[in-house]
Amino acid sequence: MRANRSWPARLILILMMLLALSVPAFAAGADPTEETGTKMITCPDCGGVGACMECYGLDPECAVCGGANVCATCEGTGYVPSPSHFFNTPLSLLPPVIAIALALITKEVYSSLFIGIVVGGLLYSNFSFEGTLLHVFNDGIVSVLSDSYNVGILIFLVVLGTLVSLMNKAGASAAFGRWAQTNIKTRAGAQLASIVLGCLIFIDDYFNCLTVGSVMRPITDQHQVSRAKLAYIIDATAAPVCIIAPISSWAAAVASFAEEGQGLNLFIRAIPYNFYALFTIVMMFGLVLMKVDFGPMAKFERNAVEKGDLFSGSNPYAMLDEEIDESKGKVIDLVLPILVLVVCCVIGMIYSGGFFSGENFVTAFSNSDASVGLMLGSAFGLVFALIYYTARRSMAFKDMMASIPDGFKAMVPAILILTFAWSLKAMTDSLGAKYFVRDFVRSAEHLQMFLPVIVFVIGCLLAFATGTSWGTFGILIPIVQNVFSMDDPLAIICISACMAGAVCGDHCSPISDTTIMASAGAQCDHVNHVSTQLPYAISCAAIAGCAYLLAGILASQGLPGIIALPVGIVALLGFLVVMKNHQTT
Repeated sequence: MRANRSWPARLILILMMLLALSVPAFAAGADPTEETGTKMITCPDCGGVGACMECYGLDPECAVCGGANVCATCEGTGYVPSPSHFFNTPLSLLPPVIAIALALITKEVYSSLFIGIVVGGLLYSNFSFEGTLLHVFNDGIVSVLSDSYNVGILIFLVVLGTLVSLMNKAGASAAFGRWAQTNIKTRAGAQLASIVLGCLIFIDDYFNCLTVGSVMRPITDQHQVSRAKLAYIIDATAAPVCIIAPISSWAAAVASFAEEGQGLNLFIRAIPYNFYALFTIVMMFGLVLMKVDFGPMAKFERNAVEKGDLFSGSNPYAMLDEEIDESKGKVIDLVLPILVLVVCCVIGMIYSGGFFSGENFVTAFSNSDASVGLMLGSAFGLVFALIYYTARRSMAFKDMMASIPDGFKAMVPAILILTFAWSLKAMTDSLGAKYFVRDFVRSAEHLQMFLPVIVFVIGCLLAFATGTSWGTFGILIPIVQNVFSMDDPLAIICISACMAGAVCGDHCSPISDTTIMASAGAQCDHVNHVSTQLPYAISCAAIAGCAYLLAGILASQGLPGIIALPVGIVALLGFLVVMKNHQTT
């Protein structure tokens, strides 16, 4: 009876919501946030609707609107001025710049990120003490930890940590290491195997980072490959591979930012011009086959080969080191749970995209939610692993349960850094950094032949400063589509430059979630990973920038811009030859 009495109330509530969302007069007109130099933000009280969210216009005596159904905060416009004096100014990029500079200088990432967050809070609140505290904690840390997408990623991390702990206790990792020792004979072979596996797991960068790390650590450790080098390989086969794979969560993200119906077609057409991603893959193979290392990485590799020191410093994941019976494990104990995990995550991804509700595979993958898919897939993978190890009698039930808190503890460094990185992004967003970058790009529209390299550089800087490549796509791709007709050859080159710049900045940034997960996957100190990777990534970025400059000039003259791809590859290989000669002299 209670259910029968409640349905009229639910119907009234639904009608009220529909009424609130169907008041075009309040939010009508041009979106002021699209104006150059905007200081406007969506009204926090009505969400841009412009209607009274207290009574939805149904109460003539409403204390908020008096029955007028007008939001009192924005007076029905749906927008209000930002409270920050620094909104949409160059200083909106100051918080991430400070955080990144401090991390690279001090080699201490937690305090550096938190200082960047505090700077963002100070700028948003106009240096008000109370406003800073509220913005940092309520709108920053608490907000990102209450976001369902972020929580799903954190659960995925914990489950992966638990699986790694289970594999270690079952002796699976040691068994795989013994197999690798007899089948992979050289350091180059270990690194090439890591690269190939990373390229094969192109579904999602998060999944790539942790899976490749779990599988390849025993092999690279056997051949004295430094953890910093493994972290670079993992990172370089994550986002750079996903951004040129049509069936990946990244392809779905790019498609969602493009105009209706153009998404996947646009992504595929842009692949040959994604110079940074293609050059990064070429560079990885070149570094290994030519046996070249330079910059800080050369020191880490030398320590690994000559001293057996894989870390060149402290190991933040030392808590995973434990005494286990290495004689009882088999290779299948690692391979089978990983294969089941891969299959479950793929099924989880297409499930989240509606595959089991009638959508085809490609559409389901395009609409997938990586957070939901990976969380569900890893959960089923963990259940399988528990059942499998129980059937194999690999360890006691008590030891299996102990792997859950052990896996959580192993991922604490990654979880902390991710939380702070997400909070820092929230600070940057609240300061209108995306509007500042958008206006800057629009101001360069008249320099069409130079736009590919300009867009690439801006994409690099924006993704580096904010730690998000998907957010960079969302800002730059619509701008390029407004500047060019999609029939213009420069349009596809600029779309590719957006994606390449976003991946490059994401690859380099110490506050990028992919960079953080690569450190976690390799169980490498995060700052060491960033500092050793930067020279490699910057070298690729410089050559890619020159290639975009050449492609823009060629396309503007009616010549095929794709000529820049082989020219860039030759330049990259020539650069590696020079570094090889410098290394031997």
